[in-house]
Amino acid sequence: MLWHADRPLATLPLPWARAHNVRNADVYVRPARGYRWPLVFLDDVPCSAAAAVARKYGALLIHTSAAGGCHIWLRCSLPLDEDERHRAQRYLAPRLGADLGSISGEHLGRLAGFKNCKRAGVWVNVLQASELAPWQPAPALAQPPSPAGQRRLYGSPPGSAADGVHATDTSASGADWAFTCSLLEAGCDPCLVHARLVQRARERRATDAERYARHTLRRALSRLARPTTDRDPSSGT
Repeated sequence: MLWHADRPLATLPLPWARAHNVRNADVYVRPARGYRWPLVFLDDVPCSAAAAVARKYGALLIHTSAAGGCHIWLRCSLPLDEDERHRAQRYLAPRLGADLGSISGEHLGRLAGFKNCKRAGVWVNVLQASELAPWQPAPALAQPPSPAGQRRLYGSPPGSAADGVHATDTSASGADWAFTCSLLEAGCDPCLVHARLVQRARERRATDAERYARHTLRRALSRLARPTTDRDPSSGT
């Protein structure tokens, strides 16, 4: 990945990003790390659910593909740090059918106006922008803070010891592992988790997707069955 960190909007290198997008690079954006922001990000939300959110709250809906649905950037009533955003995502994602593997508190969203190279080059577009009342995150913040190591981070905050270094596995299989564990921890039926994992892996793994999904699910179920202190954070490959 090529990062441009902590940049004002006016200085984002959009021509540079377009040049890489033409060469099949995906382009993502997120609020700069190390600050509090009044925004919560949700991934892979069905369009109907995303539209319902925008009819009630201030939100920006980004349509990423027919298969992926929408990103939601939800306006909040107060600025939140990364752990608070994670708790808000953990609270909202099951209610909206969002991707439970994308609730790290600092997740990346696709930038509108560029092509989604993962989905055969379809355009990523702004679907709707509403300027309604902000969402009140108090119910989500009443949940306990995230246990250490629960979130899968995409780089560390500026100035941290691990600044510029991925804290955990950010490969495709690592993302699948986080996705699988998050669904199971949220109480989803393993059969449904298997079906969604096969769907995620089909394009990348082809005829091996079924075996790969069974193997990853089996390891995730085994991990969740062990005491917390004995859990293996390695990904299923």
